[in-house]
Amino acid sequence: MATAVPAGSLMEDGPSLEVRWILPGRPDTAVARWFVTSVPRIESREDVYLLRPGLGGLSVKVRAGRALEVKVFLGSPGILDLQGLARGRLQHWQKWSFPLHWFSQDGADAAGWIRVCKRRRVIRFALTGGSIAPAVACARQLAGQALCAVELTEFRAQHRDWWSVGLEATGPAALLRTGLEATAAQVLTEALPDGVELRMADSSSYTDWLRSHPDARDGASA
Repeated sequence: MATAVPAGSLMEDGPSLEVRWILPGRPDTAVARWFVTSVPRIESREDVYLLRPGLGGLSVKVRAGRALEVKVFLGSPGILDLQGLARGRLQHWQKWSFPLHWFSQDGADAAGWIRVCKRRRVIRFALTGGSIAPAVACARQLAGQALCAVELTEFRAQHRDWWSVGLEATGPAALLRTGLEATAAQVLTEALPDGVELRMADSSSYTDWLRSHPDARDGASA
């Protein structure tokens, strides 16, 4: 994979606390209506994940052809359990990003890498004074605050459709779990429509899911 990374361009995005569920198929309109509690930011992009060789607790991807993103898994502080609504594994991560001057799309098809095309709806919440509310300020104004992004993502990998619900808390380390749990309690206030469940069995990071899923794993083999 041909990339160019300018010297001295490392950006440390800081620690995060995340939980994600990945389900087969595409979300129907009822799921989309369930998600929209505010006006979401919609983004379409292609990420390319490195699956082979296995790097243990490291997640490596090229994000939208513009940044090389490296995340290291720091362990799980436990389970998010909203009885009857959602149950998933919490994961601590540390992330670094390296801006790319250019990225060869031919490299995305090299052995060990896999393309994932995503369409993401994202709502960000801010923790202020112990309460959660949608964040309306720009990212620069919110820097350093306790935030939690909630996303509904449709994605395609190895010619199959999937969708995901995820929460990612960022900001002061001491407030990560508080912010995520408060956001989850507000957003996941009712069961998903049509019997959809956010179960422990479906809770995984993208990288772990891609490495363990047969279709994705076969597509990235050397």
